[in-house]
Amino acid sequence: MKKEDLIAKLKAIVEPYVQDEEAFENLSEDTTFVGDLKINSANLVDVILDVEDAFDIRIENEEMEQMLSVKAAMAIVTSKIAS
Repeated sequence: MKKEDLIAKLKAIVEPYVQDEEAFENLSEDTTFVGDLKINSANLVDVILDVEDAFDIRIENEEMEQMLSVKAAMAIVTSKIAS
């Protein structure tokens, strides 16, 4: 999956939970879910569950703890799809 396609898919997944529209409009690999998009921790769990469903993968607890930015989410999804 191309980087741009992956970012677009992640953007669609996080959109319902975003509290900072300006940060969402400028979403990039460096965007953080909690700091930039103002997604609260309960909704971050929902984002992770939605990512699992969208990509048909299973994200382990250790990986969930690392999934705090778009870049981290991309790395986890990419490695899961590859394996």
